Amino acid sequence: MANTATEKKPNNWNSNTIAGLGLALILLLYFFSANAPGTILNNPKLQIFKSVFISIILEAMPFILIGVFISALIQVFVSDQMIQRVIPKNPILGIITASVLGIIFPLCECGMVPAIRKLIKKGMPLYAATTFILVGPILNPVVFLSTLTAFRSRPEIAYARMGLAFAVALVIGLIVYRFVNKDQLKGNSNPSVQAHSHSHHHSEPHEHVHVHGHNDHRHPRPNKIVELMGHTVSEFFDMGKYLIFGSVLVGLLQTFVAQSSLVALGQGQGSSNLIMMGLGFILSLCSTSDAFVAQSFMTTFSKGSLVAFMVFGPMLNLKGLLMMLAVFKTRFVVLMSILVFVFVYVGTIILEMTLFK
Repeated sequence: MANTATEKKPNNWNSNTIAGLGLALILLLYFFSANAPGTILNNPKLQIFKSVFISIILEAMPFILIGVFISALIQVFVSDQMIQRVIPKNPILGIITASVLGIIFPLCECGMVPAIRKLIKKGMPLYAATTFILVGPILNPVVFLSTLTAFRSRPEIAYARMGLAFAVALVIGLIVYRFVNKDQLKGNSNPSVQAHSHSHHHSEPHEHVHVHGHNDHRHPRPNKIVELMGHTVSEFFDMGKYLIFGSVLVGLLQTFVAQSSLVALGQGQGSSNLIMMGLGFILSLCSTSDAFVAQSFMTTFSKGSLVAFMVFGPMLNLKGLLMMLAVFKTRFVVLMSILVFVFVYVGTIILEMTLFK
């Protein structure tokens, strides 16, 4: 059964690729047939798209590389038992521990997805992984310092961002613990595959003893390094295609949807929060730099809506959503997206009525 599942993947990927390339070619031919070549290259919208697309790729690529490298390190050097020892059985303590991991591993949301897949496969509970993927990009020292620097005249905004992010992740983690089935990774729903993986796990000690007896520890380090590099390359190509596709969509949205029209819609207290959350989703900024973009809206939007932008965007944005859909089952991603939307929106309304009154 496992072999059948692995054989189907390349065929599906090849057919999807061919279909996508075919559609892109048709659109490209239509575009070039309707425009003179000179006007196409000098089109201002094309220049905007190129700038946005390249800037997103350059901004996200280092974090993708860090994420896939950490993912490979976890795969090669971290045992299942180690993960299970680190995460407490108590759900609240487990969620707090997962939040602290964000301080230890200050990853952007781009690097979270490949790392979290390996952590779940190694035994991290789904509720702790959900907390980590939501709060990790925000609750880390790099993001806190950048937010505090951007809002040095209003430091309460930086503290509100950290507090709301932790509260939202805590509540969603508890909901996942109580109501969601723990098997939410794609490709893990087949019992026979799980049984095969389980039996292989028990056969590993015998294999280790056999290698120990005949190789006498002569080549363990080169093998580990080769395995580490192999996992890193595999994860990079697996996640990279979703980053590129997401960057194309973000570039198109930023090119053809004027930010001034969004600002005009966000004059009301409740609507401004919604607009800034939508802007955070579309712009898909890195959590280490989004505070400076939010600060530029200081005179236009309310403080609560700025916090909404800086919490919702890192938790849920366009390129990150595509990467999560590649790892988790669609129903789980939809549920998590709805929960993030509701709790961030309600949380920022409460901040408006209390802290920022």
